[in-house]
Amino acid sequence: MTHNTEYHTRDGICLAVRDRRTGQWDASHRALGHKMCGALHTPRSATELPYNDVPQPGDQVVFDNGKQHHVITSELERVTRPPREMVARYPN
Repeated sequence: MTHNTEYHTRDGICLAVRDRRTGQWDASHRALGHKMCGALHTPRSATELPYNDVPQPGDQVVFDNGKQHHVITSELERVTRPPREMVARYPN
């Protein structure tokens, strides 16, 4: 979850994107169908622990479609699991 957008993934694939201000699903977002291939991490201090494989708040997620199109999010504010009711409402 970034400041403006929620990225919903399963097995690393972006399944749904939702605008946090309006609550509307964005069926045309460029990240849809892209695989989460990494994260950009900026250490906060020289003593920060090494990066693990799960994006953390402050990281920027990189989505890739295996071609020429990459999507890089703004910094994550939270990493959470959506409620089942929300998952059931994902657009097709």
